[in-house]
Amino acid sequence: MNTDIFLEALKNRRTYYHLDKDIPVTPERVREIVERAAVSTPSAFNMQSARAVILFGAQSGILWNIAKDTLRKIVPEAAFPSTEAKLDSFAAGSGTILYFEDMDIVGAFQEKFSTYRDNFPVWSQQASGMLQSNIWTALELEGLGASLQHYNPLIDAAVKAAWNLPESWKLIAQMPFGKPVSPPDAKESVPAGERVRVFG
Repeated sequence: MNTDIFLEALKNRRTYYHLDKDIPVTPERVREIVERAAVSTPSAFNMQSARAVILFGAQSGILWNIAKDTLRKIVPEAAFPSTEAKLDSFAAGSGTILYFEDMDIVGAFQEKFSTYRDNFPVWSQQASGMLQSNIWTALELEGLGASLQHYNPLIDAAVKAAWNLPESWKLIAQMPFGKPVSPPDAKESVPAGERVRVFG
C-alpha cells in the first residue's frame, strides 16, 4: 500500500448508522482485523492497556437490548421511540466491537513511572482512540460500515456482568458494524489550512 491509498482510506472512513447483517467478510476476518490492529497500535511506554470484545449476531443484540433497557429508565417516555429506533439500527448490523482500557495496567504504570502519573490515563485514552480509528478504517477497506457510540458509563456494569469481563476493564466506546444500507450523512470539514500550521 502506498501513502495515497492509506490517506484515501482515511478519507473514505465515514459514519454509517443504517446497517444490516449481510457483510462481505467472515467473522474470522473481522477478528483478524481487530487482533492485528490491537497488536500494531502504539501506546505510551508500550503500556498495551487497550482491550476489545467482538460481539456477533445475537450477542450484539444483547448489548443493544442492555442499552435500551438502561435508557428506558431515564429517557422521557415521549422521546424514547426515537432513542429506541436508533438503538435498533445498531442492533440491525452484523456485530459490535466494544473498546475497553484495563485500568489495572494503567495504575501499574502510574506507580512504576510516578513522574508521569497524571498522564497515563490521558495516554491510555489516546491509544484507545488510535485503535478505534485503525479498526474503523480497516473495516471500511473491507466494505463494512460502522459508527462509534458512547453509552458508557450507563451500561458498564451490565456489560461486564453479561460477558463476565474483569472489573478493571473500563468501557470506552461501542462500534456497531455491518453492511451499509444508506449513504453517510453529508460532512463539512474545516479547511486543512485553518487546522495545520507550518514553520520553516
